[in-house]
Amino acid sequence: MKAVGICGSDVHYLREMRIAHFVVKEPMVIGHECAGVIEEVGSGVKQLAVGDRVALEPGVSCWRCRHCKGGRYNLCDDMKFFATPPVHGSLANQIVHPGDLCFKLPDNVSLEEGAMCEPLSVGVHACRRADVGPEKRVLIMGAGPIGLVTMLAARAFGAPRIVIVDVDEHRLSVAKSLGADAGVKVSTRAEDMAEEIEKIQAAMGAEIDVSLDCAGFSKTMSTALEATRAGGKVCLVGMGHNEMTVPLTSAAIREVDVVGIFRYKDTWPLCIEFLRSGKIDVKPLITHRFGFSQKDVEEAFEVSARGRDAIKVMFNL
Repeated sequence: MKAVGICGSDVHYLREMRIAHFVVKEPMVIGHECAGVIEEVGSGVKQLAVGDRVALEPGVSCWRCRHCKGGRYNLCDDMKFFATPPVHGSLANQIVHPGDLCFKLPDNVSLEEGAMCEPLSVGVHACRRADVGPEKRVLIMGAGPIGLVTMLAARAFGAPRIVIVDVDEHRLSVAKSLGADAGVKVSTRAEDMAEEIEKIQAAMGAEIDVSLDCAGFSKTMSTALEATRAGGKVCLVGMGHNEMTVPLTSAAIREVDVVGIFRYKDTWPLCIEFLRSGKIDVKPLITHRFGFSQKDVEEAFEVSARGRDAIKVMFNL
């Protein structure tokens, strides 16, 4: 391993020792956003050689079940995913991983950028699920790390106008520096929603075709459903609330399609191509870097958990 990023889920496991029904019951290595250099290959691996720089897709599916055979391997019930209990993650000096989940990096793509393929994959998968393209104006709820990579992906998919919404002014300024056409600051109060939707629609300057909720709270999802045009699409990306109260009936009678995502599938080749071609630049998202000492690891997780100006915290091993 040479580059490993910290994800919000890593911080959550460290603090709470569980996410939903995934419970940490014994010591577990965390980390799943990663890239490294091949040290050894098995006899069946033909496409990789010692010394190759690779980005790793962190989920190993069974390839036997209905979901895997149908091409939606991200839904595999028997998925072995880095740092999802009880599977160890990749914040380690060395790991063993299937060759077909190691993707060779072009010379102009760094190992840190390779590690960023994992969060970027979430944005790419969301854009595919929501049919983002050159004719779709896109609203993004939430300007955290996933909101920002989803915005970059939407632009790379050809979205002509992107409006991003957040409660934090600093995050909105970062989003605008990365290419958002407009940012709208909102509150956490439900009673402000009607007025905020008007502001969001005014910022778009036309109908909103697709909304991607990268926060996943009752208010953000309600805003997305109400702001999106009749016949549009809303994709739930973030998982802020396990249960939420949303105006589903009014969305249904306007035929607003609602889809969800779980991780990603078959995204690494496209992510690497976006990085190679310069269509997406993830380097500005990496705000903090640490080594791999005990002190570094503790400090890195504290910085990531604090948030504030930290977007992506990266370990260089």
